[in-house]
Amino acid sequence: EVACEGPMQFDAAVDPDVAAVKIKGGGSQVAGQATVCIFPDLNTGNNTYKAVQQATRCVAIGPIMQGLRRPVNDLSRGCTVNDIINTVVITCIQAIATKKNGTSPKP
Repeated sequence: EVACEGPMQFDAAVDPDVAAVKIKGGGSQVAGQATVCIFPDLNTGNNTYKAVQQATRCVAIGPIMQGLRRPVNDLSRGCTVNDIINTVVITCIQAIATKKNGTSPKP
């Protein structure tokens, strides 16, 4: 079982100190320790993940789009070779999973 909550501001989702102030009552299983964040649209997801990537110097892969008929993901104009490789790998994994699940539309 995966704990899922929202909507929640990013800082409260990932920072325990911020979550303690913003999330009253302590009833959240996710606040302050989220490892996956879902955004309402491509622009918001892209902006947020790029900000986090630049601020933390971590490897960030995404945005990963879901809910489309076929695996499709997005690269920004400023992406690096590693960004391209990582996105291609994720898209291939999505394609394999789609084929195994029999959900791929006929051409």
